[in-house]
Amino acid sequence: MANIEERVEKLIKKPIADLGYQLYDVQYVKEGQNYFLRVFIEKPEGSIDLNDCEKVNDGINDLLDTADYIKEQYFLEVSSTGLEKILRKDEHLKQNLGTEVQVSLYKPIDLEESRAKKTTKVKEVIGTLQSFDKDTITIALEDKDVVKLERKNITQIKTLFDWDSIE
Repeated sequence: MANIEERVEKLIKKPIADLGYQLYDVQYVKEGQNYFLRVFIEKPEGSIDLNDCEKVNDGINDLLDTADYIKEQYFLEVSSTGLEKILRKDEHLKQNLGTEVQVSLYKPIDLEESRAKKTTKVKEVIGTLQSFDKDTITIALEDKDVVKLERKNITQIKTLFDWDSIE
């Protein structure tokens, strides 16, 4: 499916930019018996609304039909990245260095709690994204400890929005 995502991204990136938006990500997934092609967009001046999504949908729909990369019937969804962005690519990680993230793991890891002097098994780590390479992601925890996570054990990384900042 990654190959389809890459081909679609190359096909629609410039037409989306020509419409005044930035392509953030493309996901092709199967949920139940249905396939979905999800296109996530951003714009420099702020939030995405339904009109923006419709404009991009109309701008890429015929291109996708003509290219015919996807043989199965699928649903095209165009949306914003949301307040909490999923970080799937190295460029996403690079753009979010120093940002608070939530990392979900396939298998639990031992995490030492320095205040309590005990080790806990966790499948989720929250902290500041410090660095990454092809094999690991480094997260600074709230208590100043640093944890290196194997990328192959990560199911998802997303930015965290400070919901308390909304009055």
